[in-house]
Amino acid sequence: MSTLEPRKSSIHDEREADTMTMGKKNGSIIEAQVDLEFRACEKRIVRKLDMTLVPMIFILYLFNYLDRNNIAQAKLDTFMEDLGLGGSDYSTAVSIVNVGYILMQLPSNMILTKVRPSLYIPFWVCIWSCVSASTAGTHNFSGLIGVRIILGICEAPFFPGVFYLLSCWYTKKELALRYAALYSGLVLATATSGLLAAAIFAGLDGAHGLAGWKWLFIIEGAVSFGMGLLAFLLIPDLPGMNSGSGRWLLTDEENRVAVERMRRDAVSNQDDNESLRHGLKLAVMDVKVWIFSFIMCSSQSAYGFNQFYPTIVEGFGLGSRTITLACTAPPYIIGACVAWCIAWSSDRRKERGFHIFFPVCVAIVGFIISVATLNIPVRYFASFLYISGIFGANSVVFSWAATTVSDTAQNKACAMAIINITGQLGSVWSPYFFHENESPRYITAMILLLAFAVCMASLCLIMKVLLKRENRKLVAKGEEEGVVPNLYTL
Repeated sequence: MSTLEPRKSSIHDEREADTMTMGKKNGSIIEAQVDLEFRACEKRIVRKLDMTLVPMIFILYLFNYLDRNNIAQAKLDTFMEDLGLGGSDYSTAVSIVNVGYILMQLPSNMILTKVRPSLYIPFWVCIWSCVSASTAGTHNFSGLIGVRIILGICEAPFFPGVFYLLSCWYTKKELALRYAALYSGLVLATATSGLLAAAIFAGLDGAHGLAGWKWLFIIEGAVSFGMGLLAFLLIPDLPGMNSGSGRWLLTDEENRVAVERMRRDAVSNQDDNESLRHGLKLAVMDVKVWIFSFIMCSSQSAYGFNQFYPTIVEGFGLGSRTITLACTAPPYIIGACVAWCIAWSSDRRKERGFHIFFPVCVAIVGFIISVATLNIPVRYFASFLYISGIFGANSVVFSWAATTVSDTAQNKACAMAIINITGQLGSVWSPYFFHENESPRYITAMILLLAFAVCMASLCLIMKVLLKRENRKLVAKGEEEGVVPNLYTL
């Protein structure tokens, strides 16, 4: 009998071991199944957002840009003569819109964390559309300046607002391509604005006693207003909020997964219930916020050619006004394609710094060529380089900043506003780079744009080095705590 007892014990142990093994296997299978279901749900969420949110903000950003910058096309009509503009009046009109734009961005983004984006953003779209259309009713320089300041205030909530909204719905590896979609709205607006202006000037100039440039503001403002009304239906609120388009677009399960996947993607898990004042304090004290701010400022300064590009092309002497406006489109269409490709590569390779640095280097070559030669075809080719380079780089800058500066709603909203405000300073002073007596080469302007492009490229490398150091600290801390940390994208 005693000789059988050890065998009983052995059989019992083996059964217990088999049970534990089977339990572990079953647990692993269940975990794997849950993970597959989670990922499938993530894909459904992203697909739904890509079919509603992204196209809507693409269209709105297109009109945001058209309504603010159609003054560049109006300049080629009787705009200057009708309003009695001369000297630096045009540059002031271009620049002054950024005063209201800067003043409104930070308070607007702070408000956005406390209200529903699905109502707040479309509301401002409708307001700015009316203000832009009212430009047609101005008769002098002072009236134009008043409208432009109000236009800047009304347009300010949109870009940092949707910038923030996208970063609340998409993870780090998904953002660059979606920001490229948003940014390509600007590129497409610039490409089509000349064609639209050419058609309106040719077909409506003088109709009902209104000059072509007035019809330009009225038509684009009216269409923009219609898109603002549509946005009330298609823009969601924040993840987890069963309102806006999220009410009919996402199921309860998808709403829960949307919240969880953003929590998992965060570099650090801070208290998301912090006050706006505390969020602002953290943003101001974060050195990364200020480096990105100066990157954006350099970018917007190097982008200063945009308001004068129709005038630059006019100086090439390619033909009539219609031909000139048509010739402004190809560089921007190519720029849009380049921006998409660079953003796609950035997301796929999970890299940001070099995807900004190398396109900016291409832009630098374009600026150098513009300064160095009088040959018209070569200078027109150079414009393809600096337009594609700056657009390609900017499509990645936005996503890099949004996924780096913060993880909490209040901190992120404040940081995004600070970055955009500082960036807009480049739009304030860059119109004054272009002096009429230097047309059509604008040597001073091209040299200054070149300098800011070099500054932008240098700051990107500095940021990459800084984030490498931050990642080493996160890895060391993770090893001490026995966890695998989420790292900053370089």
